[in-house]
Amino acid sequence: MINVLIYNENLHEQHSEKVRSVYPQGIHGCLRSFLESDDICVKTVTLDSVNDITDELLDKTDVIIWWGHMGHAQVPDEVAARVQAAVLKGMGAIFLHSGHHSKPFRLLMGTSCNLSWREDGDFERVWVAKPTHPIAKGVKRYIFSEHEETYAEPFDVPEPDVTVFIGGFEGGEVFRSGLCYRRGAGKIFYFQPGHETFPIYYNPDVQTVIKNAVYWAKPDCRLEKLDAPQVKKPGKDGE
Repeated sequence: MINVLIYNENLHEQHSEKVRSVYPQGIHGCLRSFLESDDICVKTVTLDSVNDITDELLDKTDVIIWWGHMGHAQVPDEVAARVQAAVLKGMGAIFLHSGHHSKPFRLLMGTSCNLSWREDGDFERVWVAKPTHPIAKGVKRYIFSEHEETYAEPFDVPEPDVTVFIGGFEGGEVFRSGLCYRRGAGKIFYFQPGHETFPIYYNPDVQTVIKNAVYWAKPDCRLEKLDAPQVKKPGKDGE
């Protein structure tokens, strides 16, 4: 059994009827609906309950999935540091869409994680750049989304171990859309698709990628403890 913890700040769903109409159970509820199975057990946490992300919970978590956007600054630094430490000890982590600016992702990357963006509802093709990678299993040449927020290079992250997907947008922009890293004993996958106003997480190919990423990111081993990590404060939030 793989224990998955989904964090979704759940703010857009509270403030926007448009987002509620797309994700009536919240983005976390949508993710849970296709991930939960005989071999995946899912727990969800929102910003309202973010302090429930304790060391004890993370010790029991095999993979954390993180979706955040407008509430990055409201996540306590100590929670972000716990997630960072848990990944270094072997927990897997999947960061979705605007999770590139989350405190845990920035701590793990050690960079600003800034990128270029615009929100015009362009179509996107997420091309499979590494078809032999386990996360790409079952996906054909590309994943098509009729509408998506446009992300574009430069993307200020360290050079990934593997670039699994590359996005191409209607306006001509390109973006490294699926990146794999190792930090300490833990595996990290960043996946770009997933803007809150579009039904991206209902796309069967997107669901396949996220489920594949859970199986890929599950721990190979878990360290009992670490030397106290040097925690770098994230920079100011911004898209």
